[in-house]
Amino acid sequence: MHPATKLQIERIVDEYGKWRAIPETERPPAPAWWWGPALGVRELADALTPLTCRRLGLPSGATYADAAGILLQSLAGQTSVPWPYDFSRKVISNDSDVRDLHPQPSDDSAFQA
Repeated sequence: MHPATKLQIERIVDEYGKWRAIPETERPPAPAWWWGPALGVRELADALTPLTCRRLGLPSGATYADAAGILLQSLAGQTSVPWPYDFSRKVISNDSDVRDLHPQPSDDSAFQA
């Protein structure tokens, strides 16, 4: 497996854990950027690391294909593609409380005449 693919899946598994920690009634839709990487490993029989297995709730020795199934299942049933900020607005802080992030103003001075 290409190292970039492995890194991308590990990042998504971390996001998935944070997403699952939000109560279902407050949880935003699963982010659409999980589709591509999940589809890319859906037939990969390489074993996941034990930490990745635990984060996904999979048994030890589970494969990337198993991880893809979990990620794709989280996206099933969604009728629209969420915007990236829909996912990142809710995060888990160190004390496991859900908090809202407020968008910060951007510096558009480079585009002003």
